Amino acid sequence: MIHPDRTSVVLRAAGVSLIVDADTPVPRVLHWGADPGPLDDRAIEALRLTSVAAKLNNSPDVPRQFSLWPTEHEGWSGTPAQSGHAAGTATTPRPVLDSVTVSPGPDGVGGTASYRMVDAVSGTVATLRHTLSPEGVLAVDMSLERTAEGALYDLTTLTALMPLPERASEIVDFAGKWCRERSVQRTPLRFGSHRRDARRGKPGHDSPFLTLVGTPGFGFGRGEVWAMHVAWSGNQHTLVERLPEGAGAFSAVLGGGGSLAPGEVRLGAGDSYDAPTIHFTWSDEGMDGVAARLHAMLRSRPGHPRSVRPLVLNTWEAVYFDHDAARLEKLVDTAASLGVERIVLDDGWFEGRRNDRSGLGDWFVDDGVWPDGLGPFVKGVRDRGMQFGLWFEPEMINLDSRLAREHPDWILAPSEGVSAPSRNQYVLDIAHPDAWDYLLERLDSLVAEHAIDYIKWDHNRDLHEAVSRSPTGDRPAARAQVLALYSLMDELRRRHPALEIETCSGGGGRVDLGIIAHTDRVWASDCNDPVERVEIERWTGLLLPPELIGSHVGAARSHTTGRVTDDSFRLITSLFAHAGIERDVSRADDEELAVLALWSALYKRVRGLVHTGRIVNADLDDAGASLRGAVAADGSAALFAWTRTSTSAAGQTGRVRFPGLDAGAAYEVRIVEELGAASRHQGADPEWVSAASRGWTALPGAVLSVAGVTLPTLNPQQAMLIDIRRIPS
Repeated sequence: MIHPDRTSVVLRAAGVSLIVDADTPVPRVLHWGADPGPLDDRAIEALRLTSVAAKLNNSPDVPRQFSLWPTEHEGWSGTPAQSGHAAGTATTPRPVLDSVTVSPGPDGVGGTASYRMVDAVSGTVATLRHTLSPEGVLAVDMSLERTAEGALYDLTTLTALMPLPERASEIVDFAGKWCRERSVQRTPLRFGSHRRDARRGKPGHDSPFLTLVGTPGFGFGRGEVWAMHVAWSGNQHTLVERLPEGAGAFSAVLGGGGSLAPGEVRLGAGDSYDAPTIHFTWSDEGMDGVAARLHAMLRSRPGHPRSVRPLVLNTWEAVYFDHDAARLEKLVDTAASLGVERIVLDDGWFEGRRNDRSGLGDWFVDDGVWPDGLGPFVKGVRDRGMQFGLWFEPEMINLDSRLAREHPDWILAPSEGVSAPSRNQYVLDIAHPDAWDYLLERLDSLVAEHAIDYIKWDHNRDLHEAVSRSPTGDRPAARAQVLALYSLMDELRRRHPALEIETCSGGGGRVDLGIIAHTDRVWASDCNDPVERVEIERWTGLLLPPELIGSHVGAARSHTTGRVTDDSFRLITSLFAHAGIERDVSRADDEELAVLALWSALYKRVRGLVHTGRIVNADLDDAGASLRGAVAADGSAALFAWTRTSTSAAGQTGRVRFPGLDAGAAYEVRIVEELGAASRHQGADPEWVSAASRGWTALPGAVLSVAGVTLPTLNPQQAMLIDIRRIPS
């Protein structure tokens, strides 16, 4: 709404409020965080009065401001919202507010406010749009249009920035590598810039992913947290920045944006640039509160998966490149007997693909391996009541391929020639219209011919020297590559509305809300080792709900780490996501198959809860243990996993609270051991655990969620499944 004084904009939803002062040359945030409730003119004026900072020594002669589009003109010495130049000039933008448009959400919940600003210095018109979702997530969209004639305006970057209060003093973000994505790191908010840059043509396995800043010691369920995510599948930057003079009345800023190579965006008169959407989230219920808002927003999308998430078997770690029809048919038979609902045929099915050195780009079925085509195999999958999926890596190419030999100009590389390969492959310039058309024709034809239900869409290398060749010279093309990817996926899904797409990038190298807008699932990591996946999936779950996260059970000995783990640990870990199998079950013995069949039935029983419930995590001091659960939206049921990955210093845990439960409700609890009992590092269980192992045991919510309960001391690499249901009053 526009406040009655006509100069303030107030958006509020789900306990969050954003209040913007539009009575200044450039609008500025007066408040972002807990909703203070309805404000009259006097309260708004008080916010304005208290938003003016002191005039400091050795500083500009007017108090510094921090606006929605901060520049040096305001005395802001930090990262600006806009940087660029026109042939070396027009480097000091001075946007001035021209108009404000506000569209309230239904019943006044959330809504959109757009601010149009004219800049005579850079010859541009800037538009900044705030959209507060009903779940309290703030989306910030920025665009810039060139209005002046003359030299092209070379845009360097647009960065969306939001202010942070003094009490936000700790940063959590993520690093990582292949098979250890989303490795958490916590640092104090110091003076200067905590900046992260992704220059891989994708977010990368080391992506900061989600940047969270909070009150001291904030955790999963405690503290105030301000969070930010760049919804973009290409080069990007994030930052938390604190200057000695602060940011107007605030202490620091949080922000990010897409990153551009020199010359990548050059705006002539009438040209415009739309920056990636940046999502900002606030919660006073810790990191789980941030996740709850993001999950609710994603689940409210019209295109969010509504059907039950089918149990998957992917063939990669079962057969690798050995696509022998008889062996694969036996694998399908065994999968069907276990209750698998979707078979995904991974890498190795297309021309010349007997290893990873050749064939990428030649998306034609290899008749040497499949002399009758894929048709009979697909029919066999469907005859057994399962869906069929197929692996592609459309954005990549091997030099040893028909496509590379016929169209070397389609390779995304300098005219001087390609540099070193990565995983024996290069990048296809999918923004080249002919290459884009070729991929669409190949994908569309195969999906149509076999009525493919599901595509696993891989992307296995970083983009280096990402330039597109043209008669006028090589031009930066990383941004164009991402836009072409989005449009290719969208056109394929337009032609095949029922098609689902999984995004994989060597595992979790491209996990972001940009790609999620065009896909239905992420492959969080190539690592099926449950010790690693417990952490990878817990942190991935801060952004994405579990039904969007693929988690497969591998062999006892991990393909990627060599670690050997118990069946029960691997099976329980995968239940808190979209589960699948990644092993050759046709070679499993009868005992292993029996356990897998039990797990399959258990997954189908609990997925309705896990894929719709609120995901919660207990705050524990022991880094080697975790208690993670899914609580039904109506509070009627919950499922928790008590997990230990390393030995504990203490002999036993004290009372541990189960988050997300109703303290006033009555519950009954049971320990689920049909997949095998967790190995203990103790003489005997706590009494309540012994009782709950025999059957349902009554425990009040006040004990479970407020006082807490003692939990057994597990050996490393063990997990215990705890089922909870509310007793009707």
